[in-house]
Amino acid sequence: MSPAGGPLVVERRTQASPETVFGFFADPRRWLQWQGLEAELDPRPGGLFRMNVRGDGWATGRFLQVDPPRRIVFTWGWDIEHSPLPPGASVVEVDLIPQGDGTLVRLTHRDLPPGEVPAHQAGWSHYLDRLAVRASGGDPGPDPLAAAPPAPPTG
Repeated sequence: MSPAGGPLVVERRTQASPETVFGFFADPRRWLQWQGLEAELDPRPGGLFRMNVRGDGWATGRFLQVDPPRRIVFTWGWDIEHSPLPPGASVVEVDLIPQGDGTLVRLTHRDLPPGEVPAHQAGWSHYLDRLAVRASGGDPGPDPLAAAPPAPPTG
C-alpha cells in the first residue's frame, strides 16, 4: 500500500527471467495475455501507449523510458469524458529485478489523485497476479474484471 500522498507500489515475484517478463510489457500480443482486450503499443520513448483494459475505457499515454530487460516507464490516464485522471496524467514505472531464478516485478504508479488510488491498487494487484502466472508459463484464464460483452438485442 502507498503512504498518503506517496506513489502506489505493487510487487509480485514470478518464476521467469527479466528478459521473459520484459516481453510481456514490450509486445502487445504478449501484454494482452495478462491485461487488456485491445492494445496499441509502440514501446520506444515517445511511442503510444493505448489499452482497452476491461472493455469499458481506454488507458492512454506515452512511453517515456524503455530499457530492456530492466525497466519500462509510461504515462497513464483514462480517455473517458470527465475522468479525474486524463490521458498521460500519471506515470507508471515497471522495474524488473532479478531474484535467484526469477524476477521481482515492482510497479510504481505516481501522480494518482487520492480518490484514484484504491481502484488502481486493486487493478494493478489483480493484473500483476495474472502476469506472474502467465510469465511463469501458466494460463491465468479469462479476466474476471473484463466487462461482459453487451447482450444482443432481443425481439
